[in-house]
Amino acid sequence: MGARANRHRGEIEGVLDGERRVLCLTLGALAELETAFAVDSLAGLAERFSVGRLKADDLIRIIGAGLRGGGNLLTDEEVAGMAVADGLAGFARIAAALLEATFGAGGEADTQNPPPPHPV
Repeated sequence: MGARANRHRGEIEGVLDGERRVLCLTLGALAELETAFAVDSLAGLAERFSVGRLKADDLIRIIGAGLRGGGNLLTDEEVAGMAVADGLAGFARIAAALLEATFGAGGEADTQNPPPPHPV
């Protein structure tokens, strides 16, 4: 049946290419996105995502980083070729759920009061 997502660790589940996968924006995945989106902080990254106007390439990067953070060894090129139920709307829902699990419902990173670390 595979691994299940742990929301307390910021994980979500998404079905891509018919396979249920765990996605998580780990610290490494967030650093990857900071570089990809040319921002200099987590707050800048959250601000970039909060405008709600993401390109298809943005969705690929976010979902790809989340998949890699969840232990799925996939490139962005492989993610770009994947299928999701409801097409673009399905990809957008996965990305939105991943960002909400990472940054919270407000969409902003709380860098002043981060949640306590979770045991590995």
